[in-house]
Amino acid sequence: MTRRPNPLPWKHRWRTNLIQSPLFAVFTAVFGSLALLVSLVDRKGNVQHLFARVWARACVWASGASLSVRGAEIFARHKVAVYACNHTSYMDTPVIFASLPFQFRILARKPLWRIPFIGWYLNRSGQIPIDTANPRATLSSLGAGAKALRAGLPLFVFPEGGRTSNGELRPFLSGAAYLAIRAQVPLVPLALVGVYDLLPIHTRHFFPGEVTLRVGEPIETSGMTLRQTDELTARLREAIEQLRQPGANSTPVAVPAEVPAGA
Repeated sequence: MTRRPNPLPWKHRWRTNLIQSPLFAVFTAVFGSLALLVSLVDRKGNVQHLFARVWARACVWASGASLSVRGAEIFARHKVAVYACNHTSYMDTPVIFASLPFQFRILARKPLWRIPFIGWYLNRSGQIPIDTANPRATLSSLGAGAKALRAGLPLFVFPEGGRTSNGELRPFLSGAAYLAIRAQVPLVPLALVGVYDLLPIHTRHFFPGEVTLRVGEPIETSGMTLRQTDELTARLREAIEQLRQPGANSTPVAVPAEVPAGA
């Protein structure tokens, strides 16, 4: 993967510090506050998720990235599934919310719940924190994830458990495969391409370019048992690795780059 020059070019520093970062802060505060307010009456989370999508698209717009989705037609095949994606950058979450055209629940690391507005939204909207350092808490989180799937809500997971430091895939945790097998729902591989270069882990500055979410063929779990969790995890990692390769998947569908009026 491409490594950015150090020291950073002056234009990247001033653009991020004076324009993009303040916009991110404003968007997060405004849409986070709106989501918190509607959470008092929005029991199903539909309006909260709408605000999250608008926030996400606004953040992608502010970053200067051009976002497209390849294989978007696959989303319509299954009402409920576990979606698993590589984790490359802090921008992954806005890109995912901007790209997935349905309400879902996130299984994400517990430290995110400590971030103002973002953490408050995650808590009020029923997202699921996972503490990988506490096996008992992890088991409880997986149970909550299975409950969401049984209630008819798709689930989104970063199976690496954290961001990559060099753009390459890290070892996968087994939670995504476990949940898909336990709920007997498809496991859908996703791959983010270009997001690592947009906001690399070793900098707080943006390098705008093309960003793509690639959607892979669902892996069916019907008839699989929990003993096959490791096998399914390996299949998932291989599928995501293949999606990351140049030329993978179909014709891209552009996601609106401007700040949207709705989701």
